[in-house]
Amino acid sequence: MIFQCVEDIRDFCCDLPVGNADAAAIAQQRQDALTKPPGSLGRLEELTTWLARWQGSAAPSLERVMIAVFAGNHGVARQGVSAFPQEVTGQMVANFAAGGAAINQLARLAGADLKVVPIDLDRPTADFSEHPAMMVQEFLEAVDLGYWTVPTACDLLIVGEMGIANTTAASALCAALLGGTASEWIGRGTGIDDQGLERKRAAIDTALQRHKQNLNDPLAMAAALGGRELAAIAGATLAARRHGIPVLLDGFVATAAVAPLHCLSPTALDHCQAGHVSAEAGHRALLRRLGLQPLLDLDMRLGEASGAAVAVHLLRAAIACHQGMATFSQAGVSGQNTDPFE
Repeated sequence: MIFQCVEDIRDFCCDLPVGNADAAAIAQQRQDALTKPPGSLGRLEELTTWLARWQGSAAPSLERVMIAVFAGNHGVARQGVSAFPQEVTGQMVANFAAGGAAINQLARLAGADLKVVPIDLDRPTADFSEHPAMMVQEFLEAVDLGYWTVPTACDLLIVGEMGIANTTAASALCAALLGGTASEWIGRGTGIDDQGLERKRAAIDTALQRHKQNLNDPLAMAAALGGRELAAIAGATLAARRHGIPVLLDGFVATAAVAPLHCLSPTALDHCQAGHVSAEAGHRALLRRLGLQPLLDLDMRLGEASGAAVAVHLLRAAIACHQGMATFSQAGVSGQNTDPFE
């Protein structure tokens, strides 16, 4: 195991790679020399320099894109917090394997490899309104599994999830880490009615009270309130940082999964972009608290990395302009830009 104890995760977050500033600077020089007014491609320009920094290359590419979807089951589902029964998690994993889900189509369109990782679906976490969702060792094993899922040779990692009741876990984790009540973070998830929403609120408020002694410890709260798929997303995100791989986060659950890392280090998510902002209540506020600006706002709330998979096309557009456009000198266009590539 890469993480033998929670202190290993804390230490890891205190010694994070900072990316390649030289590659980012050279990529920015090229941006400034291209046949356009400076900054006129907006965030597409920022995305190219971000990719350059974290890939360590002034000419970033997206030849090897991986989508990792982690699936887990949650004991709190027994509180009636979801519109669907827990067996749907396993059924959807089978649908992924058969190629019938939205993420299969979006991964193919994005030119990405899809890896689906079910984690002990026949052994849900404990109901966190009564007990910690995971013991420390269970939490570490899930983080470790996520870490080793990420290949060392990869140009972009996209993380997503599947798990009935995991918006309840995500909302609880946000309230614990960032403050506020359950009512401020919960949404309807898979489409629960008003009674289900009240059960969701009550389960989270009970859990926050039960585990309040650990409110100042992000990793303890991730174990007590999270899920195996959330822990695996955190582990995969740490692996990407170690290997110099930029990350696109999917929706509310995937973003909540990495919130403990931000609490451990304010720079822990510098290699991450938010692929989109979900229609799920709480995601916009969560992104704001983490300092992440979403690339897309399409009212999506499916999960399974679908929103982030769509955002890959923005990254490809950014690279196409950066690599394919002529500089002022190459095009014979008069301008104030100094062309460092002549």
